[in-house]
Amino acid sequence: MPLFDPAREKPRLRPLAAFGHFRRLMDNTENTAEVFGIFAALPWRGGGKAGAAFLSTPQGHALALAEPWLPAVLDDHAALRAMPIGSLGQAYCDFMQAEGLTAQGLVDEAERFLADRPRYNDRFQWYMNRLRDVHDLLHVLTGYGRDALGEACVLAFTYPQQPAPGHLFIAWMAALQMKLRLKSRAPVLAAVREAWRRGKACPRLMEQSITALLPLPLDEARQRLGIVPGMVYTRAHAVWRAEGIDPRDLLKHAR
Repeated sequence: MPLFDPAREKPRLRPLAAFGHFRRLMDNTENTAEVFGIFAALPWRGGGKAGAAFLSTPQGHALALAEPWLPAVLDDHAALRAMPIGSLGQAYCDFMQAEGLTAQGLVDEAERFLADRPRYNDRFQWYMNRLRDVHDLLHVLTGYGRDALGEACVLAFTYPQQPAPGHLFIAWMAALQMKLRLKSRAPVLAAVREAWRRGKACPRLMEQSITALLPLPLDEARQRLGIVPGMVYTRAHAVWRAEGIDPRDLLKHAR
């Protein structure tokens, strides 16, 4: 299999399309397809160079052979539950089960979005798939929830590792919407800034052995990845609750 399919199109920026997807996302925040649309419109143009550099190393080659399809690893909750109490694997299971999520579910959302788009048969696709597949694992590692601010913070955290403009576009646009539409003193912009700073210290998660990280104690996995504690997100939630605002249902309190 070639590193790059010769038919693969070069990524290009389409800001107007991104704004259209974002407007529709604000109308229905559960419409994950719009998120994929934003990333398609504001892609990581350096991803090909980064992927080629990683896959050309012995480490990258070995990881692609050892972990060919990450969703199968992450959705094997029986194996994850056999890991030590307090491990990243156990914490991931707790998170996914509490939220009613599966790794394959995110794949299915992406497939629906890509249904009428070109498909490519190359090794680089493995690298791009892992960008998607580690998203919920990042929620666990960073401590950010699936509320609107938590999602914005995860994307801001991800940007230094995977500098697609779509990450910052969604993160900052969502934070600005929260700031403008809620009568609140919650430090949402500061939370996004802190998330971006935290992400700068973390290596690219998709280039790490996930099967090696999952059995580790959660704190040890964070330390290995250089993920320091975040404070501002928690403080924003505390402010919202003191003001009678439910962080998981911000639309109900919007102006």
